[in-house]
Amino acid sequence: MDNQVPVMKLEGVTKFYGEEIKQQVLFGIDLELQPGSFNAIIGQSGSGKTTLLNILGLLDKPADGKVYVEGQRVDQMPLSKLASVRNRTIGFIFQFHYLLPEFTALENVLMPGWIRKYDKDPERLQRAHQLMDEVGLEKVKNNLSTKMSGGQQQRTAIARALLNNPKIILADEPTGNLDTENTEMVYKILRKVNREYGTTFVIVTHDRRVAEGADRIIEVKDGRIKMDVAARV
Repeated sequence: MDNQVPVMKLEGVTKFYGEEIKQQVLFGIDLELQPGSFNAIIGQSGSGKTTLLNILGLLDKPADGKVYVEGQRVDQMPLSKLASVRNRTIGFIFQFHYLLPEFTALENVLMPGWIRKYDKDPERLQRAHQLMDEVGLEKVKNNLSTKMSGGQQQRTAIARALLNNPKIILADEPTGNLDTENTEMVYKILRKVNREYGTTFVIVTHDRRVAEGADRIIEVKDGRIKMDVAARV
């Protein structure tokens, strides 16, 4: 395990916001994510954890420092190539599911496939059906997203994030709008995916139960990593 190339690595990453008055939000972040790990990022609002997640998701570039994906440096890539790496490697789950209301649950799951021009690929369609079955949505595949419960919508978003077989899933408060029962259900689904597919997870969360269920807890405070501990043996 120690000889594995990290699926993602940050070296000395800093980040500023603002033009005339610059505010530094990340200070020399060093972080390695191992393949198949299940990581939780915690911290108060304004601590820098969302900015960190955006850099991990290749949605933003650092002001300084290096970003590697599977050993390849990516922070200096042009935006078009960076977008290709992101679409191939990373899936996203957000607190707000961002489903398109005019499409069915199945069509929403297929969206990343359409982006990658797999809309006529029968294997991709089969995978979408399989994923929806795995997250317990076999009976609502043809429902419009507006005709589903909050828990069903979030499970649809999980299936959508998994469509392209990403090696990394980044989740920003994925249970933030869910009740206790649905939070537990979503956590179990994420853990099942982690174990069965070897997908690496990074979850930003305020939910103590979700954080304590991770393999590793990373606490961000004032733009720095304050704590980085193994949460499970």
